[in-house]
Amino acid sequence: MSVAAIRRFRADDVDAMLRFARALPEHDLLFLSRDIKHRRVVEAWVEAVEDGFIDSLVAEDESGLVGTAAVVRDPLGWSPHVGEVRLLVAAEARGRGLGRDLLQEIFRIALQRDLKKLVAQMTPDQAGAIALFESLGFRGEALLRDHVQDRDGQLHDLAILSHDVGRVAAQLGAFGIA
Repeated sequence: MSVAAIRRFRADDVDAMLRFARALPEHDLLFLSRDIKHRRVVEAWVEAVEDGFIDSLVAEDESGLVGTAAVVRDPLGWSPHVGEVRLLVAAEARGRGLGRDLLQEIFRIALQRDLKKLVAQMTPDQAGAIALFESLGFRGEALLRDHVQDRDGQLHDLAILSHDVGRVAAQLGAFGIA
């Protein structure tokens, strides 16, 4: 098993991201508002990165992309202090700490962007993902019943977890940790 390098998502990653997304189990993508298996969606993602609305990372090893994480912000909306976290890790790369590494980098970005709150969405049956987010301080905030629909028409609940970045940053600051 190789170690994945984490770096910023770039415009020249579109084809690699499409290969990565198309290899993921369909169920892993249900929490996303758009289907990243489509080129136009990934190209719009690149534009949002370039416009400063998304900070996005990828993890790659010799096989290609094995993970991605992003924090989506809307600095023009009513909640410019909130970032939505999106995290995807290839099935074969799970259990190696890659998701944790990506999320920790997202926390750094959230602090740099002066975000006060992070939210994450996933289906409640994604126990591993929920455990990871909870281990980093996220807590359940809402459950939306029958909120997403898969390609077969099956409805799924959507869990929303949140993290108070501002509170944690203040606690660290009180201990002299920047």
